[in-house]
Amino acid sequence: MRAIAYKTPQPIAAETSLIDVELPTPEARGHDLLVEIKAVSVNPVDVKVRAHMAPPADELKVLGFDAAGIVKAIGSDVTLFAPGDEVFYSGVINRPGSNAEFQLVDERIVGHKPKSLDFAAAAALPLTSITAYEALFDRLRVTDPVPGGAPAVLIIGGAGGVGSIAIQIARTLTDLTVIATASRPETQDWVKALGAHHVIDHSQPIAPQVAALGIGAPGFIFSTTNTDKHVADIVEALAPQGRFALIDDPKTFDIVPFKRKAASVHWELMFTRPLFATPDMIEQHKILNRISELVDTGKIRTTLSETVGTINAANMKKAHAMVESGRMKGKVVLAGF
Repeated sequence: MRAIAYKTPQPIAAETSLIDVELPTPEARGHDLLVEIKAVSVNPVDVKVRAHMAPPADELKVLGFDAAGIVKAIGSDVTLFAPGDEVFYSGVINRPGSNAEFQLVDERIVGHKPKSLDFAAAAALPLTSITAYEALFDRLRVTDPVPGGAPAVLIIGGAGGVGSIAIQIARTLTDLTVIATASRPETQDWVKALGAHHVIDHSQPIAPQVAALGIGAPGFIFSTTNTDKHVADIVEALAPQGRFALIDDPKTFDIVPFKRKAASVHWELMFTRPLFATPDMIEQHKILNRISELVDTGKIRTTLSETVGTINAANMKKAHAMVESGRMKGKVVLAGF
């Protein structure tokens, strides 16, 4: 089968940062589905792994997490899917990825693809949807009010992949006031179109802008990027006893300032459940099916912003460079081989 891989971490501009390879087609066993990949999207985690994680000597590493495709074969323990089903999912960090013609994935982290979307539009959704859903409902517990806090969530980095779906999920599934940050006219327009009640500029001090809205201190803040640059503003803006979640990897993160407000701090990683095969791992299957239903009923939409071509190393390098630029809105997708 055709696949895209790398041997050593390199800058994306390097000739061999990503290469086209041929690999054996894997065989489904146990709870695994063998999925024929139709489309994939690129996330910041792809970029981070490619740039920093070396595979064992003389081995190839196939990246890719988000995927949409068709089930071709199933393992003996599979009960949720059958060959021919159209699916979407985000895989796991410790198995070969979706940048290949075929991939094995545990059925418990796979959802039925939205019927109203093509494979490219569906591939933009899984990783960011699971991340946003888990951050909002499992970590921040946004349906449990913060005493005295405004029923509002501030989403820092609202135009990115996770922010773009978090805005829609919060608007659709909660009664919270949604405040999103964006710093450029085109990204501000993007987050408004996704349903943010208020848009503020994260290139300027955030806390004074939140205060100027006159709605009170939000009970919840969700940071998707550049958290280390905004810690002081986050602490100032958050309601006492509020809840804060982040998903990025700041080089330093001082949690002490949160103590004065007795705030809780949550680090969301959507790979945790499958990585450790937690007893509630099947929640990700349920989340994706919920997202699929919301899409098919017109309550949320795909966050696909650009398709760069078919699935090959040259186009994948273009997509990685776009994500590395830090100026993406929504998601970039590759479709077909």
